[in-house]
Amino acid sequence: MRCDRLWRGARLATLAVGREGLGIVEQGVVAAKDGRIVYAGAADEAPAFAADETIDCEGRWITPGLVDCHTHLVFGGDRAHEFELRLAGASYEEIARAGGGIVSTMKATREAGESDLVASAVRRLDALIAEGVTTVEIKSGYGLSEEAELKSLRAARAVGAARPVSVATTFLGAHALPPEAKGDKAAYIDRMIALLPRIAAEKLADAVDAFCEGIAFSPDEVARLFTAARELGLPVKLHADQLSNLHGAKLAAGFGALSADHLEHTDEEGAHAMAQAGTVAVLLPGAFYFIRETKVPPVELFRRHGTHMALATDCNPGTSPLTSLLLTMNMGATLFRMTVEECLAGVTREAARALGRLGEIGTLEAGKSCDLAIWDIERPAELVYRMGFNPLHARIWRGA
Repeated sequence: MRCDRLWRGARLATLAVGREGLGIVEQGVVAAKDGRIVYAGAADEAPAFAADETIDCEGRWITPGLVDCHTHLVFGGDRAHEFELRLAGASYEEIARAGGGIVSTMKATREAGESDLVASAVRRLDALIAEGVTTVEIKSGYGLSEEAELKSLRAARAVGAARPVSVATTFLGAHALPPEAKGDKAAYIDRMIALLPRIAAEKLADAVDAFCEGIAFSPDEVARLFTAARELGLPVKLHADQLSNLHGAKLAAGFGALSADHLEHTDEEGAHAMAQAGTVAVLLPGAFYFIRETKVPPVELFRRHGTHMALATDCNPGTSPLTSLLLTMNMGATLFRMTVEECLAGVTREAARALGRLGEIGTLEAGKSCDLAIWDIERPAELVYRMGFNPLHARIWRGA
């Protein structure tokens, strides 16, 4: 059988659905043709390949390319000064009254040109790519006006064209209420609903998201947005149950959402509903750490009900300025008590599931995109155990 590239002498963590644990193959090979995997498995069971290029991995480990399924990479400015003020004792309320918080990011995002947004986002993306990330989700949500949200989504698409990486874009217009809305959340949601047909027609977003919380939007307001999105064939996902239990997890499951994210306050009913709907629980330990939360997500409930769990950086300027999936895995283990298997699956197979792309990426299986991360490690647990250490040897995207 002819292939373009053949990686031999490797140990594989295939993460394949149906395989036990990490789907480990101790003496494995991966073969790719036209950017897709044609074989990933045991060397002694492989067909006879005639490869244009053969790479000896010399016993290194190969995992699927990493997937960061929840980021806000596109935004203007930064909030480092506010971080400094908080450390000096200023409250969130004091910072907000002085024009800080999400309003400061909104202003900077509105003032930035599209090319400026792309340039700053690419710098953050490069940090993820350097750790083996091959797919990343990018949300809008800091423009909070029709024009600025469209600009942010166009920038997110352009980021995907600027680097060898797959980008999924998400419309998060219902992230916060801008000051000019004068407290009228219903009218603002109407405006975001009215924007959806254009977003769908121009193929600017692969999904629609919202922030369901007392400081953001109510379940009823989110439901109106999600109903409109579903009528246009746009999948949905939800920032849910982060600060309180508004039953966002159950709401997301009721709409067949790809994922519900954060989930610190999710109850058993929500965990069960998500499992039944196939909605992935995306856990975000970076935000938990940065804002000094104390209530951890109900990981044991998710395990008990068979709710799929993913991990992501939640890279954003205000609550999780994190651009490392490796550190995210360590945080998932140390802060949320997730296992090595759960952490590695959470940034590969389950993260792909949370984007609705498990049929294309997330595991080492024939027919999928040849997105690989090759590691200088002795065992997969090193990827979760170490902090501030990047053992990536090579990153392969679509076979190259």
